[in-house]
Amino acid sequence: MSGEKDLEQLKREAAEKAKAAALAKRQAKAAAEAGQSQEVPKQVEPEQKPSEPEKTAAASAGDADDLAKKKAAAAAKAKAAALAKKKREGIVDEEPASETVAEASAGETDDLAKKKAAAAAKAKAAALAKKKREGIVDEEPASETAAETSGGDADDLAKKKAAAVAKAKAAALAKKKREGITDEEPASETVAEASGGDADDLAKKKAAAVAKAKAAAAAKRKAMELAGGAAADGDSAPAGDDAKAKAAAAAKAKAAAAAKAKAAAKAKASTDGAAAGDDEKAKAIAAAKAKAKAAAAAKAKAAAAAKGGATAADTDAAEAKPSPNQPYLDKYVKVIEENLGSDVLEDFYINKLSKDVPTLVVKREAYYKLAQFLKFNELLGFDYLSELHGTDFQTHMEVYLHLFSFKNRQSVAVKVKIDRDDPAIESVQPIWAGAEWPECEAYDLLGIKFTGHPNLRRIFLGEEWIGYPLRKDYEPYDVEV
Repeated sequence: MSGEKDLEQLKREAAEKAKAAALAKRQAKAAAEAGQSQEVPKQVEPEQKPSEPEKTAAASAGDADDLAKKKAAAAAKAKAAALAKKKREGIVDEEPASETVAEASAGETDDLAKKKAAAAAKAKAAALAKKKREGIVDEEPASETAAETSGGDADDLAKKKAAAVAKAKAAALAKKKREGITDEEPASETVAEASGGDADDLAKKKAAAVAKAKAAAAAKRKAMELAGGAAADGDSAPAGDDAKAKAAAAAKAKAAAAAKAKAAAKAKASTDGAAAGDDEKAKAIAAAKAKAKAAAAAKAKAAAAAKGGATAADTDAAEAKPSPNQPYLDKYVKVIEENLGSDVLEDFYINKLSKDVPTLVVKREAYYKLAQFLKFNELLGFDYLSELHGTDFQTHMEVYLHLFSFKNRQSVAVKVKIDRDDPAIESVQPIWAGAEWPECEAYDLLGIKFTGHPNLRRIFLGEEWIGYPLRKDYEPYDVEV
C-alpha cells in the first residue's frame, strides 16, 4: 500500500508542477507579447529598455519549465512502471538509496523551477504594474489562449516522449530479466535521465543502442551455449540441461534396443518352440539319456582310473602321509585271509573321499559269508549296520554297506558288484535287522532284488509304478511327470 501511495503522491506532485510551469510559461509569454505590442512615446522608451532582459528571462524560464516538466514526467512514469513491475513480480525494493538520490535530484530541480517561476512572476508583476501606471488595457486575451494551447501541446509532446522512454526502458528491463542479463550500466542510465530536454532524443537513441547491443550479446551467448562453446560459470546450467537431455536420450535408446532384442529373442524362441512342439517328448527323453550316459561315463572313467592307476596311487600313498586307519585295514585283511582265504576279497583300500574309512571289495559269491564273518568274529565284531544303498554305474551295479563295531570303536565299508541286467544279491536282513528298509529302498529305486528278504516291496512309488528312477537308463512313462 505504501508503494501505491508514493506513486499517487508522485503523480499529483508532477501534475501540480506541470500546471505551475505552464502557468508561469503563459504568464511570461503574455508579458513578453504585451511588452512588444505597446506603443509609447519616446520619453517612455528609457523605461521600456529593461523589457528586453525580462523577455530573455521569461524565455529562459520557459525553457527551464519545459525541461523540468519533461524530467518530472519521465521520472514519475519510470518510477511508476518500476513499482508496478515489482508489485507484479513480488520483488522487494532493495535500492532505497537510489530512490533517495533521485528524490534529492528531483527536489533540486523543483527548487530551481520554483526560483525561475518566482523570477518570472516578479517580472510579470512589474510589467502589470507598469501597464497600470501607464493606463494600458490588456487587449490580447487571445494570446493567453494561444499560449495555453501551445503549452498544452508542449505538455502532450513531453508526456508522449516520457511515455516512450518509460516503455522502452520497461521492455529493455523485461528482456534483460528473461535472458538473465545483469544491468551493469546504471550510471549511464542515470546520466541519460539527468540530461536536458534537448538531449532526450540522444538519450533515447543511446538507450536503444545499448538495448540492441545487449540483445545481440545475449543472442551470441545463447548461440555459443547451444554450440557447446560456452565456458563461463553462468553457462553451466544450460550445459547441465544439455547433458541431462543427452543422457536421457541415450538411456531411452538403450532401453529401446534392449526391448527390441528381447522381443526378437522371444519371437525366435516362440518360433523354435512351435517348430519343436511335436518333438518335445523325444527331446526330453534324449536329454535324459545323454545326461545319464555322461554321468555313467564319468563314473566309469573314475573307477577305471582308480583301478588302472594303481601304480600312481601307490606312488602317491608312498609320498603322502599314511592314513591313521591303515593299521585297521591291515588287521581286517589279515584276519579275513587267515579265516576265509585270500580269494574272498577282490580289492581293499583307504577311501580318502570318505574320512579314510577302510574299504573292502568282496566277490559276489562270498558276499553273504563275509557279512556273517564281519559280525560274529571276536576280533572284528561289526554288530551295527549304519548304511546300505545301491548305485548304478551303467557297466554294473554296486551294493554298499557301512558297518560299525561298538566294542572296538572301529568302522569298515563293504562293496559288492552285481550284474546290471539281473541285479540280485543275498539279503543281509537276517544278519542285521536294520537292513530291511534300506534293501526295500534299493529295490524300489534301482530294482535290485535281495533274496531271502522277509518282505521285499516298493516303499516309495507303489507296485504299479513303471521303471526304476535311479537307473541311468530310466525313461519316465509320462514325460511331464
